[in-house]
Amino acid sequence: MNIVENFDLYAPKLTDRKEYFSPGHRACQGCGEALGIRLMCKALGKDTIIVNATGCMEVVSSMYPTTAWELPWIHVAFPNSASVGAGVEAALKVLRRKGKIADRDVKTVCIGGDGGTFDIGLQALSGTMERGHDLLYVCFDNEAYMNTGIQRSGATPFGASTTTNPAGSASIGKNQWKKNVAEIMVAHNVPYIATACPSYPVDFMNKVKKAREFKGPSFIHCMSVCPTGWRIPSAECIKMGRLAVESGVFPLYEVENGRYRFTYRPEPLRPVEQYIKKQGRFRHLTPETIESVQKRVNLEYKKLVDRVDGLHSWDELELAD
Repeated sequence: MNIVENFDLYAPKLTDRKEYFSPGHRACQGCGEALGIRLMCKALGKDTIIVNATGCMEVVSSMYPTTAWELPWIHVAFPNSASVGAGVEAALKVLRRKGKIADRDVKTVCIGGDGGTFDIGLQALSGTMERGHDLLYVCFDNEAYMNTGIQRSGATPFGASTTTNPAGSASIGKNQWKKNVAEIMVAHNVPYIATACPSYPVDFMNKVKKAREFKGPSFIHCMSVCPTGWRIPSAECIKMGRLAVESGVFPLYEVENGRYRFTYRPEPLRPVEQYIKKQGRFRHLTPETIESVQKRVNLEYKKLVDRVDGLHSWDELELAD
C-alpha cells in the first residue's frame, strides 16, 4: 500500500499543532534538512530537548541574537552530539530521582549531519548506543560536509564529485561506496532503527513518534536532499528524495528488535539512471559507470529484501533457543 496515496490512514495523530522549528531561518531554498527538522519537531512535541552538533542546521537556525528553535536546544561540537545527549539523559534521570523536576517523559533527541554521524561523531554515537541510553539520534544525511564547502564524507555516494574528490581526467570523484550506518546501528542491537526521507513526510513523522516511545536508544537515518551540494534546482528537492527511494538507492524500512520491515516498497524499482542523471555532482559519469552503480544498488537492495523476508526478531530467536 502506498503511504503517500493513503495519507489519512497513515497520518500521525498530532494533538499539538504548534511549530517548534520557526520560519525565518537562513537555510537555502529547497533545503531537505530544514524540512526534515520541522517534521521531526512537529512529531516530537514539546517535552523534548534537542542536542545539535555543529553543521548546517546549527548555523542557519541560531544567528545571534535570534533562534528558530521553540524547544530547549543545545549546540555542541561536531563530534559529540551523542555523548552530550547521553549526559543530558542521565542528568534528567538524576533530577527526577531527587525530585528536582516533575516526573514526566522528556525525550532527549540528538541530531547531526552525515559528517557528525558517519565520521567525526561515530565513536560517541557507538558508545551511546552500546550503553543503552534512553534517547533518539537522528542523522540528517545530505551526503557531504555541505556547511564547510561540499567536502567528501563517509556518506558521499560512489562517483559523486566533491571539492575534496573532484571529478577530472584522473578521477571519477569519490571511488568508495557509501557507509551503511543503519546496519552499524543494527550491529549494536539498538531496539529501533529506521530510514526516512522528508519527501515521505507521513512515514518520517510516524517513525519519529514510534522512536520517541521506545525505552532505550533509537536511531533514524534521514536522507536530506541538498540542492546546493547535489547541484539540482531548489524546486526539485521533494522529487529527488522520491527518486532516491523509488530507485532503491535509499530504501525506506525499519528494524524493530531485530525484525526488518519495509515501510514503503516501490515495485518495480525505477532505473538508477533516472536519479543520477538529474544531479550535477554525477554529470561526469559514463554509461558504464552508471551500470556498475545500478548493479551495486541491486545487490544491496536484494540483501535488504532477504533480511526483510528471512530474519526473525530477537524475541523469537530467544524463544527458539
